[in-house]
Amino acid sequence: MVMYKIEIVRAKPEHIDDIMIIEHLSFKIPWSRESIRQEIMENKFAIYLSAQVDGRVVGYAGMWSVCGEGHITNIAVHPEYRQVGIGSRLMERLIDIAKEEGISWMTLEVRKSNLVAQRLYKKYGFEECGLRKSYYADNGEDAIIMCRNSN
Repeated sequence: MVMYKIEIVRAKPEHIDDIMIIEHLSFKIPWSRESIRQEIMENKFAIYLSAQVDGRVVGYAGMWSVCGEGHITNIAVHPEYRQVGIGSRLMERLIDIAKEEGISWMTLEVRKSNLVAQRLYKKYGFEECGLRKSYYADNGEDAIIMCRNSN
């Protein structure tokens, strides 16, 4: 296993180009550049993190903090840097931020077929708590709703 010095920082406008590359490599229906830009620069409820290796953004994560709840919007890692702990580091930092901000409940949706992501979330105490039928527009796949108590 390759070991990298990973730095987790708040996402900045200059990270958007790298985030968009990761977004397109990671999701069948990627978010638009404008959506990512708004999340990072304008959405007062959004918390976005970048994982960097040698100054290059190799992963990112986002969460909305609304009314004491945290909703994880996305976590993605560049394919060249997967399976080395970057997703875990991003998840750990989101959980730390949730605790710092008094967020008591965290949720997310994940494709029913995405077993790798489900394992990551379960590792951090997320449990299945619901189902969104035909959630994903590209193929009508169901989304599993996962949640955890952050206290």
